Amino acid sequence: MRERTLIILKPDCVLRGLCGRVLQRFEARGLKVIAMKMRRLDDGVLDEHYSHLKEKTFFGAIKEFMKSAPVVIAVLEGAECVKLVREMCGPTNARNAPSGTIRGDFSTSMQCNLIHASDSLETAEKEIARFFSKGEICDYERINEVALNTKEERA
Repeated sequence: MRERTLIILKPDCVLRGLCGRVLQRFEARGLKVIAMKMRRLDDGVLDEHYSHLKEKTFFGAIKEFMKSAPVVIAVLEGAECVKLVREMCGPTNARNAPSGTIRGDFSTSMQCNLIHASDSLETAEKEIARFFSKGEICDYERINEVALNTKEERA
């Protein structure tokens, strides 16, 4: 079953020039990037996105970090995508992330852990809708169907 999930390549990932390497890992595992954009996040979207952390003492620091540079936001699609992406990222705390995971290989601290990934299908749906309109998401099945029909017409 195809699933979709959202990832955010955080400011540390962007500033360290690791976006391509991180995205390549997902593509190498057979996941498709079906939407992607770079943008600066503001207080409004961060308050919504991190609302579950609002009462934590580190909430302000997370917001400031996430506003410190642009981020790359992407939607990935594939079989058991949510679970696979979370496993590939590794634990949030970089000190506990094993080698071979994105955080284990590239993270420098708990905050500078490179990537956010949706934690469930339900969360993924909400997060995708928060950052992308339906028109911004590519439907590879439809593209393949159109491409095949175009090839047949040329033959």
